[in-house]
Amino acid sequence: MPVRARLHHCAPALLALGLPVLAGVACLVALGAPASYWQVNLGALVLVCGLIALLPPLTGKRNRLLAGVLLALLLLAAVIGPEYNGVQRWLALGPLRLNAGFLAIPALAVLAARMPGRGPHLLAAALIAALLMPDAGAGAAITFAAVGLHQVTRDFRMGLLVIAGFMLSLWMAVNGELPPAPFVEQVTTQYAAAGLAWPSVVLLALALGFALLLFTLPLEAPARYALAGSLFGFAMMALMNTYPFPLVAYGAGPILGYGLALALHRSPAP
Repeated sequence: MPVRARLHHCAPALLALGLPVLAGVACLVALGAPASYWQVNLGALVLVCGLIALLPPLTGKRNRLLAGVLLALLLLAAVIGPEYNGVQRWLALGPLRLNAGFLAIPALAVLAARMPGRGPHLLAAALIAALLMPDAGAGAAITFAAVGLHQVTRDFRMGLLVIAGFMLSLWMAVNGELPPAPFVEQVTTQYAAAGLAWPSVVLLALALGFALLLFTLPLEAPARYALAGSLFGFAMMALMNTYPFPLVAYGAGPILGYGLALALHRSPAP
């Protein structure tokens, strides 16, 4: 595919990711966050934009292998990842700590949509890993990915997963809450101190990202609904609890995770 045609095909994915991330970077710069915060976010965005534009289609075994690797990363974080206040949900990458749920669940949502027979089992395994961490945001993201898939496919197994995920996410929200970090958690409350426009920028950017994922991506409907559902779950938990805001706050994990998921837009079903 010529470069111009490839970029045109990738434009919805690049917009869906780039708009909220760049809005978040603007807030970080304007409100005095450490320079390393917005530099990390911009670096992650540049990396995944290249991935979205250049990753060749994955087929068959490679899709299944990717699903296995992502599940393994979730379990690795839950078992031997860095621990803080009894919570293990990160993968150490040099000086960075990447939230494993943000990194793995978006692509797992897309892959689950493309594996009708295995999709419920894939999301159930991810939910178990989230429970081990515990990570309420990951639990909510899996739950709403299952909501999206059930909406399109009417698979009763996804309905059962929604019920289990909702109950377990409530438990994780109570038992896995951590103190808020500036420019990461509770950013709408933090930004409101600088003026009501700043929380509005964050929330509007998230809403635009959600709408672009749901309606504009060159993905099949189950994958679009699952991916948008996962973002809704993460964002809802960030609004309700002390949890990192996806894409619009400091953190490379969500940018890398959604970038990987969006890079699968040319891959056929396994």
